[in-house]
Amino acid sequence: MLSESDFENPQKNTEVMGDSELKKWLVEYVGNRMAGDKYVTTEMIVSIFAHEFPEFLLVIAEENFMRGYEQALIDIGDKK
Repeated sequence: MLSESDFENPQKNTEVMGDSELKKWLVEYVGNRMAGDKYVTTEMIVSIFAHEFPEFLLVIAEENFMRGYEQALIDIGDKK
């Protein structure tokens, strides 16, 4: 039986490096919002976006869902 930990994305706890202007700004912004933390992870960025810009994440989630659904239909069609 699968558990929740089977679906954990190991990259969510990876530190994000400011190697572009946008990333530098975003890492600084998120770090400041998270009590001045200099170590910023992808999970922290998603948390800030979910709180402050949920419509952005909703578009990404919807697109991801539709692509997954489409791929499932393709996979089912291949098995028949």
